Amino acid sequence: MPIRILFACGGTAGHINPALAVAGVLKKKHPDTQILFAGNPKGMEARLVSAAGYDFAPIHVLGFQRKLTLHNLKNNVMAAAYLLTASQRAAKIIRDFSPNVCMGTGGYVSGPVVRQAAKMGIPTLTHEQNAFPGVTTKLLTRYVDKVLLAVPEAMDYLPPKVHDRCVITGNPVRQEILLADRKAARQKMGIGDRICLLSFGGSLGAQQINQSIADVMAWHAGKGRIHHIHATGQYGVELFPRLLRERGVNPQGDPHLDIRTYIDDMPDCLAAADLVICRSGAISLSELQAAGKASILIPSPNVAENHQYHNAMVMVSKNAALIIEEKDLTGARLIQVIEDVISDPQELRNIGKNAASMAIIDSAERICSQIEELIS
Repeated sequence: MPIRILFACGGTAGHINPALAVAGVLKKKHPDTQILFAGNPKGMEARLVSAAGYDFAPIHVLGFQRKLTLHNLKNNVMAAAYLLTASQRAAKIIRDFSPNVCMGTGGYVSGPVVRQAAKMGIPTLTHEQNAFPGVTTKLLTRYVDKVLLAVPEAMDYLPPKVHDRCVITGNPVRQEILLADRKAARQKMGIGDRICLLSFGGSLGAQQINQSIADVMAWHAGKGRIHHIHATGQYGVELFPRLLRERGVNPQGDPHLDIRTYIDDMPDCLAAADLVICRSGAISLSELQAAGKASILIPSPNVAENHQYHNAMVMVSKNAALIIEEKDLTGARLIQVIEDVISDPQELRNIGKNAASMAIIDSAERICSQIEELIS
């Protein structure tokens, strides 16, 4: 039976990219697969899905904000209005496309689409990327046929009655991450035999991480022992050079300070790195595991239900990463942790090996198998 799959995802790249990865594998295995994505027309999903060449069906859905502000009050009024029409719009999308399977990968838009598909008798799945399941996943577990989880620990936060429908699949990881060559990447970047640090705080950047990394660069700049790649993010473009100047660092005068707004060649940078300093979003951690990299994780405190902390602790509990919570983050603290770990090469390697042992590198294929099983 040809596969006609409706994906519902949105909000962040962490929800959208897994669906795109699965769509790519399905198309490769079954060239006649018909694929449609449903998402918010003003969300990131509209751009990413269109760029990948898939059809896109718009549906307006907003999440409710808990903090009471005027902006959030207006948001919640709009969210309530959209909620009244979301099921009707989802039903129309489903009737027009006639999928034989529907999969949600997170974001508020997943809720009404996957729920409506289940009500209309269509086989359904939901995929949770984080160790602490989000609100949408928890709501959908009562409707879907399969609950796909990135890590076993996520089951601890779901009702026991759904455990028999849970399948551990991991998070899909870009093939480029798996195929990148460490030696070639380091040669291209002129790293030599230096320790390579890779640090980033997300596409927008994180002020506290930028400030601490400026202290780290002031600590090692000019000594020739460390090659440091850092992405400042959008908000750090003007701030970060000023932070360095205040600390007496001239990045133009040091070829081993590689400062960028974004990291567009993450596979090469990860391959080259000895130690990574970053947030603990689900996809970032899956890529660290796939690349077998030691890391210092700084979970974002500004995410729903503090899920990045739970993500990080899954790795920390297996000695596959180190953690500094943002409330404890200072330049001095970060320097001390870096110095401790790079001064013990064996421990650095052990942490990387432990991370690699957690990797699920065939996640997209596992998810595809679950989809095939549902419609067989």
